[in-house]
Amino acid sequence: STPDTTSKISFKNNDSALNTDGIQYILNPYDEWYALVKALELKEKLGGTVSVIHVGTIANEPMIRKALAIGADDAIRINHMPISSYDTAQQIAHHAEGQGYDLILLGKETIDYQSAEVGAMVAELLDMPYVPFSSALDINDGHANCQRDIEGGVEVLEVKLPAIISASKGMAEQRIANMKGIMMAKSKPLVVKEPIPNDQNTSILDYTLPESKKGVKMIDADHMDELVRILHEVEKVI
Repeated sequence: STPDTTSKISFKNNDSALNTDGIQYILNPYDEWYALVKALELKEKLGGTVSVIHVGTIANEPMIRKALAIGADDAIRINHMPISSYDTAQQIAHHAEGQGYDLILLGKETIDYQSAEVGAMVAELLDMPYVPFSSALDINDGHANCQRDIEGGVEVLEVKLPAIISASKGMAEQRIANMKGIMMAKSKPLVVKEPIPNDQNTSILDYTLPESKKGVKMIDADHMDELVRILHEVEKVI
């Protein structure tokens, strides 16, 4: 889950923690729009089931139900508020180990921290191949065929399943839960599991807000010398 993009961000405890008062949380769009929907498309084409794994508190269960309403078959909530990407990855990997998942899909990153770390960490913990930032995916004969947008072109990769893939824009088209899906979600399994203890290698020292955006300064077209002076002496971009 991530704060809604319209949320007003502030900090507390001497800027060492996010102030969650009044913040509306949503499913991370990369997980919802691309990873989840692609999993549903593969299920519709190839069969199987789609399970949602969420690391968070009971307050996040409405968001998990939304994923079930969109089409997931069941969900697992690991009852823990993660404090780092590694913490999240450990919880997911511990649950996934031995479950026999053919494919683990997740969004390329969260829209709040944008670290893009969890997928790689889960893959390392489970000793599984990993393809990050995939914009297209197809499954054939036990292999995942992926495309990644790279500088100047497209990279095509093939990995043997089971594998872990992070989804970026283009992987799938967003789906909206309909009334039937919302009603069915109420009866779908949502299992709560307790977290595993783990050692933390990092800690947050403080947060700072970015500088406020400056207003636009208009320069008359006849005053080119003034524009050059500002770009050179004030903005220092030339």
